[in-house]
Amino acid sequence: MPTTPENPRRALLSVFDKTGVTELAAGLVELGWELISSGGTAKAIADAGLPVTDVADHTGSPIMLGHRVVTLHPKIHGGILADRDSAEHRADLEANGIDPIDLVVVNLYPFRDEPGIEMIDIGGPTMVRAAAKNHAHVGIAVDPADYDGILTELRADGSLSADSRRRLARAAFAHTAAYDAAIVSWLDETDEEPEALPPTIHLALERADVLRYGENPHQSGARYRTIGQASMWDSVEQHSGVALSYLNLFDADAAWRLAHDLGDQPAVAIIKHANPCGAAIGDDLAVAYQRAFECDSRSAFGGIVATNRIIDLETVEAMEAAAQADVVIAPGYADGVIERLVAKRKNTRLLTAMPPEVASGLELRQIGGGYLVQDAHHFAAMPSEWQVVTQRQPTEQELADAAFAWRICGHVTSNAIVLAKDGVAWGIGAGQQNRVESGEIAASKADGRAKDGACASDAFYPFPDGIDAAADSGAAIIVQPGGSVNDDKTIAAADARNVAMVFTGERHFLH
Repeated sequence: MPTTPENPRRALLSVFDKTGVTELAAGLVELGWELISSGGTAKAIADAGLPVTDVADHTGSPIMLGHRVVTLHPKIHGGILADRDSAEHRADLEANGIDPIDLVVVNLYPFRDEPGIEMIDIGGPTMVRAAAKNHAHVGIAVDPADYDGILTELRADGSLSADSRRRLARAAFAHTAAYDAAIVSWLDETDEEPEALPPTIHLALERADVLRYGENPHQSGARYRTIGQASMWDSVEQHSGVALSYLNLFDADAAWRLAHDLGDQPAVAIIKHANPCGAAIGDDLAVAYQRAFECDSRSAFGGIVATNRIIDLETVEAMEAAAQADVVIAPGYADGVIERLVAKRKNTRLLTAMPPEVASGLELRQIGGGYLVQDAHHFAAMPSEWQVVTQRQPTEQELADAAFAWRICGHVTSNAIVLAKDGVAWGIGAGQQNRVESGEIAASKADGRAKDGACASDAFYPFPDGIDAAADSGAAIIVQPGGSVNDDKTIAAADARNVAMVFTGERHFLH
């Protein structure tokens, strides 16, 4: 109902982020509302020439404990929590001289930006939760983006609808949940003896994009991000094509990470169904692209192309002669490149992106009734720590081929076999139920082009037949984790074929 002198409406405003608060206050005063506030918010409202009652004057109690106790008072929380439909509650308000509060406007200390004990808000979350609980009678605003809509509805109808109050209450509980999650994470991170896997994990995610669909058209899909933390994908600029789908994002992320994981030289990764079908480095990007495409030109059709360099005209010429890509993602494009690519491939999505974030923290994967949690995937053992286990010592070039093959192997779904030579992954075998068949697929794709190069296996070879398959493919060096009970037999098999072999000491399964 509209506010009247006999039935005044009251709003309590106490915000850290003061964006739009004086405009909201002015709109409420224009509608006849009374304002209650404190601290910097009260000063901002008063400085705008608007009437406002300080919280201390409203409660009759002074601010104390260095501003830790301001709003924690029955005249505040009784006014917020009272059920206006309850005769008992109305009687309590009258008996204790408590005025109802109809709108609470609060946002909290920016704990994520400045974590610390003094940034743990107490009064703010308490008011937010109280108003959200009593949303049948009280509006709650935690986001300045909601102010205009609130004023528009109050001007039109005199009050907020039940649907609006419920929507605002949901946002309020999400706000406090995310706030508490940030505090828990900070306590975990600052523990003197932190647990690698904490006893509880608190996710607070916000929807960043609604996607066309999920993995399949009959599934809904969206991209979420951690509340308050922009991701690389928030800054991606799309220059052409239809909106990105769930799988476009999934595969583009995999391609982008691989392209930036191949060292400092110009690099190109081509991903199809989350697996690389081509990866190469070169003296320039055009050469790297051509080599990556030639790894598996048939599979490259409709794939995701990622580069770690600005795409120039020479690279475009190579791309124009190759298969169409669904997505191209690069740090940038030389003058005229976007127009040229769009003219040739109208359906290709062209993206400009910042370098990917270094994988850190925890990875979560959903299973029935729960989640699997682990450290983020990373390479721990460097080539300088690898162990040569064969009689024949590898050459410097063979070790370089092995390092390149091993890096790509960590981005291929298990069982993974990669055959590489001179900075090109000529053969990639992925996703097979046994390692020998993955090796056969890799050898078939390489078709002899990786002869005298490296064979990488993401896990140990359990039997000598895998070593024989690698040698038959022409590999001069094998890189694998080691650790099988049959290591002696596989080493003997490598020695018998005069193939060098190194153990990395770490496995790189990817499922």
